Amino acid sequence: MSTTTERVSARTAPGNPARPRRKPNWNLAVRVVLLTFAASLTLGPVLWTLSTSLRTPSESFKLPPSFFPLNPDFTSYAQVFQQLDIYILVLNSALVTGLIAVGQMVTAAMAGYAFANLKFRGRGALFSIVLATMMVPVQVTIVPVFMLIRGMGLSDTLLALILPAIPTAFGTFLMRQYFLGLPTDLAEAAAIDGATPWRTFRSVYAPLAVPGMAIVGILAFNFHWNEFFRPLIMTISERNFTLPLGLVSLQGNLGTGSISVVLAGVVLSMIPALVVFIFGQRALQDGLTAGSGK
Repeated sequence: MSTTTERVSARTAPGNPARPRRKPNWNLAVRVVLLTFAASLTLGPVLWTLSTSLRTPSESFKLPPSFFPLNPDFTSYAQVFQQLDIYILVLNSALVTGLIAVGQMVTAAMAGYAFANLKFRGRGALFSIVLATMMVPVQVTIVPVFMLIRGMGLSDTLLALILPAIPTAFGTFLMRQYFLGLPTDLAEAAAIDGATPWRTFRSVYAPLAVPGMAIVGILAFNFHWNEFFRPLIMTISERNFTLPLGLVSLQGNLGTGSISVVLAGVVLSMIPALVVFIFGQRALQDGLTAGSGK
């Protein structure tokens, strides 16, 4: 009995405080497992593409495949520059995606402000029609759009890729929601000072909507940088090809090209989009969270 009492007193003494036993945090463990699994599904194809681009053609079809190349070979990247006029392709893609991104930022901001703050007859019905266009795939409208472009004399030009992509239903919806989160007192104060609706938008609301416009621009750039279907239909001449179209030629006749060279071109094409996302990540986060504090 005395021994038991001494053990209890020793545990509860000031110098030896009793330490409660920690319970395992199963919620944290489940989250880590799920996030690790999701990250593997997302980054797995990208890492496999990078790994295969560093192999020789013979190692690319080796069975069983090895995830990490034993002897990294960078000659596939040099062959991409030899087989493609990649500078023209990158210039065309940058010009097309850059103008589309800027155009969508401007038109989405103007249309979103009109649907959010201007009162006119049929505003709700017109906005519903705009949202309905989001459910129509591009494959359905590509034929009438191509006929309009040909009628305007813009077929096989970069403008054929730029002009139809500037209106954006998703960007209009996004900017409308953003403007609805801004205080209406600013418009009333500007109207008292004699500002027109255009002046109110340009001088008051447009500067506040820069984070939302940044979201539209970043999403538009990443989408149209990798776009393949519309350039395939709208352009014929190689001088007007964008980067995704140029990469197809690396496959060779009947797919006889080196898979390492093809994936090396894919890795190079991902770099600009990755750079835009890295530098625009802060603006993207600010734009997504800006409306919550207003």
